[in-house]
Amino acid sequence: MRRLICAGSIFLFGFSVTAFGQSEPSTRKFEVASVKVHEGPLYSMGATTKGLRLTETDTVLGLIMFAYNIKNFQVPHAVTEMQAVGFEFYDVVAKAEGDTLPTRDEFRSMMQLLLAERFHLKLHREPQEMPVYDLVVAKGGLKLKESAPDATPHSLNGPRNPTDRNYQLSMTKVTIPELIDTLQTGSVFPTRPVRDKTGLTGTYDVKLTYTPDFRFSKGDPEPEDITGFVAVQDQLGLKVEQSKAKVDIYSVDHVEKPSRN
Repeated sequence: MRRLICAGSIFLFGFSVTAFGQSEPSTRKFEVASVKVHEGPLYSMGATTKGLRLTETDTVLGLIMFAYNIKNFQVPHAVTEMQAVGFEFYDVVAKAEGDTLPTRDEFRSMMQLLLAERFHLKLHREPQEMPVYDLVVAKGGLKLKESAPDATPHSLNGPRNPTDRNYQLSMTKVTIPELIDTLQTGSVFPTRPVRDKTGLTGTYDVKLTYTPDFRFSKGDPEPEDITGFVAVQDQLGLKVEQSKAKVDIYSVDHVEKPSRN
C-alpha cells in the first residue's frame, strides 16, 4: 500500500511537535541541499543517512512523512490537500552543517526546515480524540530477548516471497518506541496511534514473521498466514489494548512545487 502521509511543519503556531514519537525541532540546518525531480526508473524509495549526508527519493508526501514522522491516520485529507504538488518523485541529497554526526531526529528537523524553505509548506493541527492502541506486555510474559551490551543497532526487512507472505522483520538493539514505529511503517498497526505502555526501558533483539494486511499481491488468505497482531503477541510477548486519546490531526494550508536549487 502506498504511504499517504502528511505532517506538521515549523509553522505550528506555538505548538511543539512531540506527539506519538515526534521530536522537538532543532535549529541545525543543511549546509547544502539539492532537490530535483527523479528521472528514470524507480528502484527504491525512502530516506537513508550516512555520516553528515542524507539522501531520500520520495513524493512530497513521503518527504514530509520522514521529516515529521507523521502517520496517515493524522492526515485524513492529505490526498486532496496535496494536489498542488502532485505525486511525482523527488531526489533529495543534503549535507548537514557542522562536524558532529546528526541523530536521525536532527535529520528530520533539518528536513522540516528544507520543506518550509523549498516547498513553502504551511499547515496547522488540531487535537482530536480518536481510538488508539496501548502496547502492553502479554499475560504469558515478554518473549523479547535483551540485546547484548556491545550489540550494534541493525534492522533488516525481508526476504519476502512474491505474495508478501511470511514477511520477516529482524532488528537488533532497538527500544520499544523504535519497534512501535517500525511496526506501524510495516503495516502491523497502520490505522491507529500506538502508545508505549509496556514499561520496558531496555534495548531488544527482534525477530518477527507475519503476513501484512496491505501487500501488492494479496491473493486469497492461506491457513499459514499470520497476522501482525497475532505474531506480535505469540512471538514477542506483547499485545495491544484498545483505548482513546487526543491525537494531532493535520491540515495542509499551503504547499508548492520546490524552488530551484
